[in-house]
Amino acid sequence: MLSTNLSDEFLVKKYLKGDVNSFKLLLNKHKDRVFSFIFSKVKDKDLSNDIFQDALIKVINSLQKGKYNEEGKFLPWMMRITHNLIIDYFRRQSKMRKVRTNDNFDIFDVLASESKNQDDLMIKDQINNDLHYLILKLPNDQQEIVKLRYFEEYSFKKISKITGVSINTALGRMRYALLNLRKMADKLHIDLKT
Repeated sequence: MLSTNLSDEFLVKKYLKGDVNSFKLLLNKHKDRVFSFIFSKVKDKDLSNDIFQDALIKVINSLQKGKYNEEGKFLPWMMRITHNLIIDYFRRQSKMRKVRTNDNFDIFDVLASESKNQDDLMIKDQINNDLHYLILKLPNDQQEIVKLRYFEEYSFKKISKITGVSINTALGRMRYALLNLRKMADKLHIDLKT
């Protein structure tokens, strides 16, 4: 029998090599904290159990598909998956508008919502935090364009003057920034849609 003092990274590696007991130990180590987190958000034991089970399924599927790459950070990774499932629940409950999924999708549309109810505010705050985190991971030239456009609300003409690049270059950088944000969000299992 494996000890519960073993690192999450070690237990994940053992599980991926076929040792089911390693996952049981990993789960026993973190289940109370994850469940408490869910319950603190949804305030319903049965619903918390459902979301917890969904999170487990997602975690197991992601591990088996090789999508876990955050060595030594299993709990934060599982918490992010869990948090995204909670957001999905509130989104369904609030019947929030669907974001366009065509090529004109703009990741910053999520910031435009004027809804003031508690669920919407929680979701918006989390998305805002996730978005700022991702923006900091962009190359500097893309970060600059994103900040000027969406936080300073400058036109592309004004951005062109400030940065000393053509309007087309500014537009191109914005396009690449949005593509990079989407890729990073997918890779890190961050849901930026409302």
